[in-house]
Amino acid sequence: MSEVKRLRWGVIGAGGIADRRTIPGMLGAKNAKLVAVMEVDMANARRLGDKYGAVFSYDSEAQLLANPEVDAVYIASPVVFHAKQAIMAADAGKHILVEKPVAITCDEGQAVLDRCAKRGVKIAAGLMMRFGAHVLNMKQAIAEGRIGKVVSGYSQFTQWMPDDPGNWLQEKALAGGGSMMDMGIHCIDLMEYITGMRVAQVGAFNETVVFNYDVEDTSTVMMRMENGAQCVVQTNFNIPDEAAKWRLEIFGTKGRLMGDTIIGQNDGGKLNAVFMDNVGAFDPTQDHEDDVGAELEGSFGNMYTLEIESFSDSVLYGRPLVVPASDAVHVQQIMEAAYKSSKENRIISL
Repeated sequence: MSEVKRLRWGVIGAGGIADRRTIPGMLGAKNAKLVAVMEVDMANARRLGDKYGAVFSYDSEAQLLANPEVDAVYIASPVVFHAKQAIMAADAGKHILVEKPVAITCDEGQAVLDRCAKRGVKIAAGLMMRFGAHVLNMKQAIAEGRIGKVVSGYSQFTQWMPDDPGNWLQEKALAGGGSMMDMGIHCIDLMEYITGMRVAQVGAFNETVVFNYDVEDTSTVMMRMENGAQCVVQTNFNIPDEAAKWRLEIFGTKGRLMGDTIIGQNDGGKLNAVFMDNVGAFDPTQDHEDDVGAELEGSFGNMYTLEIESFSDSVLYGRPLVVPASDAVHVQQIMEAAYKSSKENRIISL
């Protein structure tokens, strides 16, 4: 039996989300091997290397990128460093999976894409929710026309993040933005990915209404899709986790798809569907009785493992990227329009 090909990985910024989610997911990938980790503190780098069985530990991204035993890198550092590190990786001939957003600005992100294209390396973004079982169920149902023409969408995704001096996610210069940049990026991407439509116009409110940091803790983004459907994405850093309800819902002319906790870092939740063959005429009585619908089954997995396996297959076998970084830069264009809309109090056309 021939040996399974395995892409050899290095991780730049091995703490945080890499430690909690992506490296454990990588270890479960059948076609990937963790070779090296990098953290700015060498003691922490060694600790993480020992924890996950990496052969090499570094406190410099340049040292990791110079290692010929590394084929690809996963970049999970603060956003402000993404562009520089991704360009360094491209120049070193390493394929790249970078956490979202790709860079602080769309212009920086496009520069990264251009450098990767010039160097002939693949680059994907960490929008791992595309691999969620119920996200894929929703995408398939809409593609098959089972809810008719999409007319409305709603998503709410939140976490509790009180003032925490030193937390880079609360500093605009390091993170680029707050709840929308960190969480809304997933939901905006999923609205387009699931429906297969692009956003045409954006209106938004982005404010800091509870805490004292300089990024938004409250965001509402209103999007007019290219077919006229109206979608809303709400994200917050100021709703207690115990009170939160993560939702992703899409309604059409022939039914609905209501996802309860199908977004987040774990693949799971419930997806309730109503599919209608005969809609009927207008009912002036409006004695509305909710169709309880049906719970769709989901084949759940580890989205981080699926993300790593998918990217590794793209490099090893030339398969198309499921989450090309160009899609993340596109979503950031939507978010930049949303910030502009909030600042200028007007609708922005894309």
